[in-house]
Amino acid sequence: MALVKRPSGPRSSGPRSYDNSRRADRVRTVRRRVVDAAGSLFLERGYPAATMEAIGTASDTPMASLYRLFATKADILRAVLETAYVGDDLPSALHERPDAMRAAAESDPRKLLAGYAHLARTVLERSASLQHMLRTAASVEPSAAELLAINRRQRADGQSRVVAALRRLDALTPSLTDAVALDIVYGLMSPELHWVLTRDRGWSHDRYEHWLAGALGSMLLAG
Repeated sequence: MALVKRPSGPRSSGPRSYDNSRRADRVRTVRRRVVDAAGSLFLERGYPAATMEAIGTASDTPMASLYRLFATKADILRAVLETAYVGDDLPSALHERPDAMRAAAESDPRKLLAGYAHLARTVLERSASLQHMLRTAASVEPSAAELLAINRRQRADGQSRVVAALRRLDALTPSLTDAVALDIVYGLMSPELHWVLTRDRGWSHDRYEHWLAGALGSMLLAG
């Protein structure tokens, strides 16, 4: 009996692509559920006490599925922080977001700093409690300490964009080097100072943003 030769050519990728898309959506939904539940647990119990088992229970995620998504609790904390910084779980970085791009595009140095002050305010509104928790956990958990160090390096890298933008506009005080200017930005925009002013001293977020824009301008701008 002769075999019937099937026509050659590419197969339709419609159903398989649809199945892959649905699977990706399900994975993303579970991942976000884990991140949301873990963020709440980290704030309620502290990082050391929020175990993987507790996160799995709180997010209604089987442990096998949880470990497929996140190898360690530190990986979950990293995802929690990254989501808090930008406000969602989309892959674009903070400097690619509309507020950051608008600030970077300003040709007026004071408006540029006001834009970055607003960006800092919104990021810290979302993440201040989590960053405070991370600083506390870093004193007792090596994985948290490592993540804190990484976050601080990334923050310095990101805030160097403020200095670079001012340098392009020839707006920096002549006596300031880029390194010293970055130290000023890094200190004024720090989550530690934001915590002191908004939590310890009771400043509103509006007051903090207005103060930050003025402080950056007075310490960085020529004239």
